Amino acid sequence: MLKKIVLVLLVGCLAWAYQATRPPPPKICGSPGGPPITSSRIKLRDGRHLAYAEHGVPKDMAKYKIIFAHGFGSSRDDASIATLVVFGCLKYIPHRLVGAALIAPVVNYWWSGFPKNLSVKAYYEQYPQDQWALRVAHYTPWLTYWWNTQKWFPASSAIARKPKFSHQDLEIMSKFAGRQSSKTLPTQQGKFESIHRDMMVGFGSWEFDVMEIKNPFANTAGSVYLWQGDEDGIVPVTLQRYIAGRLPWIQSDEIAGGGHLFPYSNGIREAIMRAFLVGEKLPTVDS
Repeated sequence: MLKKIVLVLLVGCLAWAYQATRPPPPKICGSPGGPPITSSRIKLRDGRHLAYAEHGVPKDMAKYKIIFAHGFGSSRDDASIATLVVFGCLKYIPHRLVGAALIAPVVNYWWSGFPKNLSVKAYYEQYPQDQWALRVAHYTPWLTYWWNTQKWFPASSAIARKPKFSHQDLEIMSKFAGRQSSKTLPTQQGKFESIHRDMMVGFGSWEFDVMEIKNPFANTAGSVYLWQGDEDGIVPVTLQRYIAGRLPWIQSDEIAGGGHLFPYSNGIREAIMRAFLVGEKLPTVDS
């Protein structure tokens, strides 16, 4: 009798664990029960759709055409640049680019090109809860959904919107306090589909080493830029310095006093555009 009870309990625990770690199906835009289609989009070769928003003058009149890939936990309405997309383009479709830019790009602590002592030191400078969240995303990606939705331990601070902000970041955020913003748009298809999968890809095992990417513009006039605040508490500046040292064809600009949100400082976004298009150097950051 006791064996039967133990067996039933074991099966029940396994069933609960399976259900708890299994993410819900995504709510695809335009599908039954999913959010409505509210923007222009293109269909990818694998059948998925990529929504986009256009800004500036009409594209048939534009002198420059720039694609902004939004960052972690944001949407097409935010002007930020995503590491995964840019490095992927530099690796696989450089012939389709005339330039690229990275703004405070998130790094993967497990990229093989990093010296172990450097990446380990930078890793342990993060909040303990983020160390655990990244370990899960890297070593047991199938637990990423459960880890970031369970209530027993603190999950990713970035998902909780309480990351390691610098003093300047907090000042910038105070200026935006009270402004209306859509916090649900980035996750309207589900947190696993919109955020957790990004963690799994970003901090998983990459099939190429970023430090071995060849200069895609060695024979053309194109350039790659990297801007990073030297007081960024979310992305360690030490790792960006190493990347810039290993890839000297990247034009790296370290912003003194800049945190992770330095692009939102007065005039910086406009200055970044001028630097990207005509090569001007960024000014000192003033929140």
